[in-house]
Amino acid sequence: MTINIKKCTLENSRKLQEISYETFNETFKHQNSPENMNAYLERAFNLKQLEKELSNPSSKFFFIYFNNEVAGYLKVNTNNAQSEEMSGESLEIERIYIKNKFQKHGLGKYLFNKAMEMAMESNKKKIWLGVWEKNENAIAFYKKMGFVQTGAHSFYMGDEEQIDFIMTKTLI
Repeated sequence: MTINIKKCTLENSRKLQEISYETFNETFKHQNSPENMNAYLERAFNLKQLEKELSNPSSKFFFIYFNNEVAGYLKVNTNNAQSEEMSGESLEIERIYIKNKFQKHGLGKYLFNKAMEMAMESNKKKIWLGVWEKNENAIAFYKKMGFVQTGAHSFYMGDEEQIDFIMTKTLI
């Protein structure tokens, strides 16, 4: 079993779009209407949007490879790229997604560790993320990683308002 993490660049935008669609669909399609899923996927993962995010120096994307196949990805944000107003002392994990067929191999933990490494190298004092209140597997994973719920915010899936828990881990 070979596991590698590689930075995703603008040249990888189509591959990023494919894995974004696939993993988001696998994770949330059973709990949302097809109309709301399609509206969100088109807004969040169209090529123009992804290229804009990939071009932002305060956002970084990474692919994780399992036996040379893209198995998932990570997106982290700092500074003004964070999806909530947070201090410059924070790093946001905006997305960690692993394809269903690669789950239960510890790949999420590899991506989490990559985010932690980046936060420590940048002398961040905390790392935070938003996770849908109904995503029990992810919430359990983040609690196991030392996160605690520190707030909540609205997230729109199409026209449906949903609640994301804000979870934070203090590093220093």
